[in-house]
Amino acid sequence: MTYVPVIGLEVHLQLATRSKIFCGCATTFGAAANSQVCPVCLGFPGVLPVLNRKVLALGIRTALALGCRIEPTIVFHRKNYFYPDLPKDFQISQYDLPLGRSGSVEVGERRIRVHRVHLEEDAGKLIHKEGEDASLVDFNRSGMPLLEIVSEPDLASPEEAQAYLKTLKAILQYLEVSDCDMEKGSLRCDTNVSLRRPSEELGTKVEVKNLNSFKSVGRALTHEIERQGKLLEAGEKVAQETRLFDDARGITLGMRSKEYAHDYRYFPEPDLVPFSLTEKEIEVIREELPELPAAKAKRFAASFGLTPADARGVTASRAAADYFEACVKAVAGAGLRPEPGTFKAIANWILGEIARVMNERNLEEITALQFSPGHLLELVQLVDSGKISHKMAKEVFAEVVKSGESPARHVQARNLAQVTDAGRIRESAQAVIQENPGAVEDFKKGKPRALMFLVGQLMRRTQGSASPALAQETLRELLKENKR
Repeated sequence: MTYVPVIGLEVHLQLATRSKIFCGCATTFGAAANSQVCPVCLGFPGVLPVLNRKVLALGIRTALALGCRIEPTIVFHRKNYFYPDLPKDFQISQYDLPLGRSGSVEVGERRIRVHRVHLEEDAGKLIHKEGEDASLVDFNRSGMPLLEIVSEPDLASPEEAQAYLKTLKAILQYLEVSDCDMEKGSLRCDTNVSLRRPSEELGTKVEVKNLNSFKSVGRALTHEIERQGKLLEAGEKVAQETRLFDDARGITLGMRSKEYAHDYRYFPEPDLVPFSLTEKEIEVIREELPELPAAKAKRFAASFGLTPADARGVTASRAAADYFEACVKAVAGAGLRPEPGTFKAIANWILGEIARVMNERNLEEITALQFSPGHLLELVQLVDSGKISHKMAKEVFAEVVKSGESPARHVQARNLAQVTDAGRIRESAQAVIQENPGAVEDFKKGKPRALMFLVGQLMRRTQGSASPALAQETLRELLKENKR
């Protein structure tokens, strides 16, 4: 393709407050339709919105973590548009004076710029029932506190867009500003994508609305890039419009022509007066920021000898990073020397077998597993001490992650510990050599696979209980004697 993709993301984040942005209604997910509403969020005449102080604090916390400049004056605007799930026929949002500007997110070696961060209220939810002519409206979501995070068009591929979104989600989870549950709609994403020739600045932008999974973002962008590319190659123009993604069919569908700012007729919200925050108030929030994923990854690499890739993997989720640090404390609590190899093994388990089981069970966080940091350390020690092989450790893990049993107790109760008795292994090795003269001859001819075959036979003979290292060493020794 002779065109370059240009991608920007608009992320809508539902903030973790117990009440809505401008009224006292609850924000509990899954409540009965229209059971968490009042005259304010239903847009009744004569009502007055009051800004939720915690919404403002969480918004500033996020903007500061993204390196944004906080605007000295905070102003809300009315964004006018007409839709069945918008009871006031306008949305209270922010326009030319957002909460924060000019931040960034580190994605691998690249820095993706954040254009703006602003507060707004959510609309309600339309419920379409198949086979019926009418739709229902649930206003529980109306007035939910949202933070919109708008990137610059710095992303160059669907994969990079997904990586940005995952990195941003991790930062937001570290900040504890939202549960970021995409299935519940706490984190939603609109994409803006265009194609340009290398010699051009920008092409015609198309917006794809309301994507609620990393996979959907990737698939929608891939399809849209292909669709626009085919149009341009055929000499046609790309229409500036808003499209929806049909997840079942994997395609985008036209929704409406793209709106411009003047279409919304923004004007200052007269019921919410502009106000300012002092530098001291902002600094108090800044000082309360936690250690964020990028900084934590650098510390893990420096303190525990992890590779940069492993450190980034372990810190990609706050729960996984906390789990790793709990394992580090368990090492100290057990009186063990803090060896880099031990920490590397712990990271490998978190990024390997534990991640695999979480994917199989469709679990979001590591804490959902019945496998404590102490149990992981036990498993690592069992392998390090030679009591079980790494292969056996995987089998033990597969069992204890279901039952919650201690790995050490599981190994002891089922007599799974490796045989390290040199005499017993030598006896089995001699029997294997006698039973496999062909492999012995191949070894004498210098064929390296012959030794591994004999090791496999010895492991089978001992039902996997022999120490693989000792088995190989013993066989090699006996075969050399046999050569003489």
